[in-house]
Amino acid sequence: MSGGMSERAGKAAHGAPGWSSQRERSNLATMRVMVWITLTLGRRVARWVLHPITLYFLAFSPAARRHSGRYLERALGQRPTLAQRYRHFHAFASVVLDRLFFVRGQVQAFDLAVRGTEVVDATLAEGHGAFLLGAHLGSFEALHAVGASRPALRVAMVMYPDNARMIHDVLAQVAPNFPFRVIAIGRPGSTLAIRDWLDAGGLAGLLGDRFVAEAGRPTAARHGTVDIPFLGRPAPFTDGPLRLAMLLRRRVIFMVGLYRGGGRYDVRFEELADFRQPIADAAERERRLHEALRAYVGRLEALVHEAPFNWFNFHDFWDEAAAR
Repeated sequence: MSGGMSERAGKAAHGAPGWSSQRERSNLATMRVMVWITLTLGRRVARWVLHPITLYFLAFSPAARRHSGRYLERALGQRPTLAQRYRHFHAFASVVLDRLFFVRGQVQAFDLAVRGTEVVDATLAEGHGAFLLGAHLGSFEALHAVGASRPALRVAMVMYPDNARMIHDVLAQVAPNFPFRVIAIGRPGSTLAIRDWLDAGGLAGLLGDRFVAEAGRPTAARHGTVDIPFLGRPAPFTDGPLRLAMLLRRRVIFMVGLYRGGGRYDVRFEELADFRQPIADAAERERRLHEALRAYVGRLEALVHEAPFNWFNFHDFWDEAAAR
């Protein structure tokens, strides 16, 4: 699941070199605890155990607590109360726990409201594949519950190899038979591997609200990012997933699984961009890319206002430390 809560990771900006592995190591520790709870206690008892776990992170993760507070103040329009900070951390822990049940195929405990599946069904019927672009918002893994009624729905997560290895190791413990498909990026042949997966009718899942900067590049010269107003202040967003979709001439579907408390999730699909037709003019390609990226950020901002405790970026998203 996205968004670890260690002090070390919290000090790193979301574009800093090494950020990706730091975030996932802290996330890995959280998931190992959740695996033990899942296998030993089951979901009903585990839901109660989440309360002391939430209190622990709230008390002993000062960086995550600080960044959560700054984010909630923007999302809520007021200084968050202690109860609201607790709710944010508890929502994160709940989604991490539920992720493990989704990948085990134990979806009967969940109440899913699903909207927009027609765009997914149309894509599957065409057999050409598409990109699913999500965010660290709610649960991307709720998609597996939707896929239980759609055997043709095959999703591979496009991830950095270190992140993929760590997450796969944990999920293998709790769901050894789950087909956790990963396409590692940042390697020779990654683009061809994604193309082949899409050509076979698969869906490629990416999360678009984080990026990994190139080592040695200053923050002011972030490669492949665009500063876009988000919750009242410019923030860096990567256009990499959209450029890849344009290069491979694919449809881009926005996907989110909002956590509504208990076992309730609100899963939505919506077409974000359609790059299946080639665009000859370079200026027009850039315009279309920027239009799609701004549409993505706009959807993310609207959903953050709708469900503010669902966004799990417990780090310095706006590079505020660098500005001080």
